[in-house]
Amino acid sequence: MRLHTGFLFNSPLGSLRCCIVLAAAARFFALATLGQEAKIIVSSKAGERLSTRPTLRFEGVPRPGAGTFRIDEAATFQTMAGFGASFLEAGMVCLNSLPAEEQEKLLQALFDPLAGAGFSAMKTPLAGTDFTSAGPWYTYDDTPGDVGLGRFSIARDLGPNGMVTYIKRAQKHARFLLQAPMDYPPDWMLFDVERNQDVDPKYFDALAHYYLRYLQEYQKQGIRIDYLSLFNEPGVYTKIPYAKIRDLLKKHVAPLLARSGLATRLMLSEAPTRDEALKYYPEVLDDPEARPCVAVLAYHGYESPNFAAIAKLHARYPDLPLWMTELCHAYEAGTPKEMKLPRTDFEDGDYWGRQIFADIESGASAWIYWNMILDQDGGPWLVSPIHGNPDPNIQHPVVIVNRNTKQVTYTGCYYYLAHFSKFVRPGAVRLGVTGAAEGVRCLAFKAPDGGRVAQLMNSRQEPSEVGLDFRGKRLGLTLPPLSMTTCLWQP
Repeated sequence: MRLHTGFLFNSPLGSLRCCIVLAAAARFFALATLGQEAKIIVSSKAGERLSTRPTLRFEGVPRPGAGTFRIDEAATFQTMAGFGASFLEAGMVCLNSLPAEEQEKLLQALFDPLAGAGFSAMKTPLAGTDFTSAGPWYTYDDTPGDVGLGRFSIARDLGPNGMVTYIKRAQKHARFLLQAPMDYPPDWMLFDVERNQDVDPKYFDALAHYYLRYLQEYQKQGIRIDYLSLFNEPGVYTKIPYAKIRDLLKKHVAPLLARSGLATRLMLSEAPTRDEALKYYPEVLDDPEARPCVAVLAYHGYESPNFAAIAKLHARYPDLPLWMTELCHAYEAGTPKEMKLPRTDFEDGDYWGRQIFADIESGASAWIYWNMILDQDGGPWLVSPIHGNPDPNIQHPVVIVNRNTKQVTYTGCYYYLAHFSKFVRPGAVRLGVTGAAEGVRCLAFKAPDGGRVAQLMNSRQEPSEVGLDFRGKRLGLTLPPLSMTTCLWQP
């Protein structure tokens, strides 16, 4: 079920003055001044876009009451793995429609941790899915009965719109984690592609080797897949029950991967909703042989806003990190038809901010959006009804590229996500926060360099006066209407 201008200035990376501002931004953590002065970065409905405001100082005596958030350093929670979106052929098609210089500016705006959003955790599906739209449906071995995988090939991924090409272009700007799920194995591994899309167990060994070949071929291209996720939304796409996923995992895929010597770790699969993750993952995780095979629990955020389900899953398996690995606006996923997609308004970012906050508060260590780049029509999409890919399949991306006018639009989703990806870097540890303010949420983190990061989101249509209390001092803040505010300081 997948179905979804500038920062520090109005047009990203658009002038020498902007470059100077970005150079200053690169020193935020390194030069955070003593005396608990805080750097303040704001994106707001009023027009600020990751804009630097005057430095503020922690001072005054904390006082209880509404409008106060207190950072509790004694309470520590999950370690963050990263934030990002998904590599898909549709995005590469859109990127390639731009002049060469604009292509690099866009990639920098997404991946560069200093001059851009610093995306640090990315999704890259195995072969066919609904936005691998540079050609027809494909897998890496469409030759029926080729259990030896003699015809296995990633040739399409090496093309000008291919996934390997896309990832390598992005890697010029930053390092990031990669997780890879699969919608479907080759059709010939299924009982019947038209009537029973479950995997025939006689092909479990062949499927395990299929996964391994994918990892090895990408490794040959200099791309390490950090996490392999066996199935994307099982039951929605491949109609395989979790009991069979458990057996495939523990008896075939995990042993083969262990013998391979590759560093890739395993994700169980990716349930389409938070509720389904809580309901079905125990079928695998409560098996003492299967649980050690799983390194991360990935889930999607469609349909159910039941964040409590993720909190319960985290409490049941506290040793396993949780990643939210897919979500977007899409009519096929239940977005109201009256909402025009893709959305260009900044205000939509508040919706994504609330999703990010709630998933992190529930225990998520990573948050990955679906389509990173699409065009002005919310496409192009792949049409393959038998594989669950309808026509039309209009969705909303992080960045919109108008392939006719060459205009690039950074959406509200981009800015809210960028506040996290840019400033809450991998290795940051979430800290406790107490207190409340009407329409305002607050998260706090200890950064890998020892600094502190606070994220405050004002969902109100009017300014909010709040206090941020830390070690006996208070930082007074005025949060603009519909805004994200990041505070950075050294303790």
